[in-house]
Amino acid sequence: MGAGEAAAWEETIRAIRTEDSLVDPETPWKAAEAGAWLGQVCLIGPGVGVVGRVHAREALSLSAGGRARMKRTGEAPSRAAMKLDEALDWYGVSPGKGDLCVDLGSAPGGWTRRLHERGSKVWSVDPANLSPDVLKLPRVKHFKASAFEFTPDEPVDFLFCDMAWRPLEVAQLLGKWARKNYAAQLVANIKLPMKDKLPTLVRVRHTLIDAGWKQVRMKQLYHDRDEVTVTARRA
Repeated sequence: MGAGEAAAWEETIRAIRTEDSLVDPETPWKAAEAGAWLGQVCLIGPGVGVVGRVHAREALSLSAGGRARMKRTGEAPSRAAMKLDEALDWYGVSPGKGDLCVDLGSAPGGWTRRLHERGSKVWSVDPANLSPDVLKLPRVKHFKASAFEFTPDEPVDFLFCDMAWRPLEVAQLLGKWARKNYAAQLVANIKLPMKDKLPTLVRVRHTLIDAGWKQVRMKQLYHDRDEVTVTARRA
């Protein structure tokens, strides 16, 4: 199928949509909040397409084709930055100017850099070294310590975690941050074990909820590999 025909389909679909059906691509989660429908067209041959629809709240993804496309900048020290961008897009809440964030298991600094780019102050926690460019950023402070030993000396706005560690131990660590009211919001990646993935994730979810995290959500996003993204908040 040629690009011209695909463009014609797009033009036709846009023409029949009403203003009420339009959702800003930068805030796709608003479709779910509004109880809207998500419709997609798959072109399978010349003049032939398959049309489907689903309630936005039930959709596996609100991105076109199910893939949230994230840009990777030349300065990013790792592809992990794209995972964070997609996680925040899915969560619908992003840290910004003036917010204090803790990034556990941060080296080499992909998530730390992205958070700094959003205007946040970042406490980057990892016994390993950060990328030299990340270390020089003005609102980044590197705590060269284990995530399991680090304790903030004031409450923080966001807790981030992308540690390659055993999932139940990570869940217990994140739970401690809720019990002690160290952080208001959570965005983390939980690595999947080789076996018993679902039972492990059930235990992770229960651990977080029992510790006091609210609105716990878990999903394997497009840029995730053998892991799932978890978001939660204290209230």
